[in-house]
Amino acid sequence: MKKIGFDAEKYIEEQSKYILERINENESERLYLEFGGKLVQDKHAMRVLPGFDENAKIKLLQRLKDKAEIVICIYAGDIVTNKTRQDFGITYDMEVLRIIDMFRRYELSINSVVVTRYEDEPAVNMFISRLERRGIRTYKHSFTKGYPTDVDTIVSEEGYGANPYIEVTKPIVVVNAPGGGSGKLATCLSQLYHEKLRGVTARYAKFETFPIWSLPLKHPVNIAYEAATADLKDVNMIDSFHLEAYGETAVNYNRDLEIFPVLKRIIERITGKEAEYKSPTDMGVNRAGFCITDDEVCREAACQEVIRRYLIAECDYKKGKITADPVSRCKLLMDELGVTVEDRAVLKRAHEYVEENGLRDDEKDEHTPVVAIEIDDGTIVTGKSSDIMVAPAAAILNAVKVICGLADELHLISPHILGDIQKLKANVLRQEGTALNVEEILTALTISAATNPMAELVVEKLTELDGCKAHSTAILSEKDETSLKSIGIDITCDPEYETKNLFFE
Repeated sequence: MKKIGFDAEKYIEEQSKYILERINENESERLYLEFGGKLVQDKHAMRVLPGFDENAKIKLLQRLKDKAEIVICIYAGDIVTNKTRQDFGITYDMEVLRIIDMFRRYELSINSVVVTRYEDEPAVNMFISRLERRGIRTYKHSFTKGYPTDVDTIVSEEGYGANPYIEVTKPIVVVNAPGGGSGKLATCLSQLYHEKLRGVTARYAKFETFPIWSLPLKHPVNIAYEAATADLKDVNMIDSFHLEAYGETAVNYNRDLEIFPVLKRIIERITGKEAEYKSPTDMGVNRAGFCITDDEVCREAACQEVIRRYLIAECDYKKGKITADPVSRCKLLMDELGVTVEDRAVLKRAHEYVEENGLRDDEKDEHTPVVAIEIDDGTIVTGKSSDIMVAPAAAILNAVKVICGLADELHLISPHILGDIQKLKANVLRQEGTALNVEEILTALTISAATNPMAELVVEKLTELDGCKAHSTAILSEKDETSLKSIGIDITCDPEYETKNLFFE
């Protein structure tokens, strides 16, 4: 059984109460609520706080749907560079489309998408056109002139005044983004400036999950946040402003602490009065630390997340997606926690299987790929690549057989079906490799379920793989990686390719 260390229901209650307190102070005001982290399907929070509802934030907002509308920010540079969200393996621009669909599913009002630090690039303009042709209103915001030191220019027609006003109507404006560095804060402040010109009193607050201010600075959950944002070079620090104002220790991160004095001056210049916040922690709506029910469970989960982030960074470096800096940063954080990659049980078992079965050819510097999956009861099941199917497909079939209590040698899919699909791939589709990928195996399994009761049972149990950890001894194809993530399997890989081919992998 999976261990639980977090009370999801209490979290929604605490956060709702805290937000409503801010709104109810003056219902005639407009609140710009910056949402940090993932608003929907927050896999990181779910991994480091076992028991966390990945959709807790959007469920909370659903309670406020009559009062709230949503603005989504995306940094133009992230569109140009095809920056990818790791949890789903999709680019930030595609993530914007995905979360719009998700918001609509929860009946939340989408106001618009703002392209921040706009660049006149073909990819950016194409993205804007795509949104507008689907009826999504878009705005272009440029880099703020004078930012961050020249407050007089920032709060003027040349600064925030150069941005168009986002036409909002509801008392709560939730400002969200596909990831960090997307320009949420600048968008909120620009709106505060324009609201002041329109005679509307507007406030700013920040809904943030990590770092958790009420946990110790070096708590593994907070260190896991640093690993998750290694590419942004976020570093957790003691909130010196909070300590000075209240004599209370709180944790925040470097970007918020560095920008707070400037932010405070900007808000005071816009509003014409002393800022209501004395520290970055004051700005936040973050009650997560008070909902942890088992600290040891969360510590262990957070350590596992740091290992996971390091392995992902190593593979991204191998693929040429990132520089060496995030890899080094994650390695330092692992060292700080006293853990190694071997502490990821599925990695250790996958490596052992390769050695036990002589699957490595040292002369050719190649090996037969192996995937290990840890199912809910702690059993680790393996699968290796063959001429018929890839390693992750084999591991999934073997894992679900164990869950169903079926014999390993049982054939769930007719060899004739497998052979016919391989012939189709080779003779009709003219594909270089004919080993069946994860999606193809699951499709064949589902077809087999129509006539094979055992296959039908296995298909019904596939959902039990959601949340399972897995590791591959070779980098997976993008298609297989996407399939595993869609199932909900938390997959990591060794930074090695299965072959030396550069195109036909």
